[in-house]
Amino acid sequence: MEIPAVNVSKILYATDLSENARHAFAFALSQANLYGASITLLHVLVEDVNLDKKVIGYIGTDQWEEIKDRHIQDARNSLIGKKRSNSAIQEALGCFSSEASQSLACNGDITDEVVVIRGNPADEIIKQASDRHCDLIVMGSHGHGALTEAMLGNTARRVLRRTNVPVLVVNLPQ
Repeated sequence: MEIPAVNVSKILYATDLSENARHAFAFALSQANLYGASITLLHVLVEDVNLDKKVIGYIGTDQWEEIKDRHIQDARNSLIGKKRSNSAIQEALGCFSSEASQSLACNGDITDEVVVIRGNPADEIIKQASDRHCDLIVMGSHGHGALTEAMLGNTARRVLRRTNVPVLVVNLPQ
């Protein structure tokens, strides 16, 4: 039996800005270093009143406040759902990626692009992976309830069922 060679040149890291998704980024960086791949960071906006808390979990309060000051109107519009560019969230994820790459001693800046869009998370993850010709999707999984936690998070499960791209689902460590 011949085993095919695995070539990963482009990784889609999907984040919902949760603690688990941040943990999954370490796996995305590891795979990018292993294969010499680039990473596209994707966050799909759904209506979320806890956005500030999630972003602060990635980059810290001071840095998030500085970014919001630079993009105050855009940040306000993003948080209340009136604007689609979401440049403050894009900048925050870019800062997080750079800091994480440095702290894990990665080979240069491997983040190719930061994409923040609105839509259904599973649909957009699948669409973006296809449109950007990604070889691997990396995402965290967390459940909401006993049955879901025993399996996979709803978004991860839908992505796994519907994509042709390999998916690395990272569970939150105990």
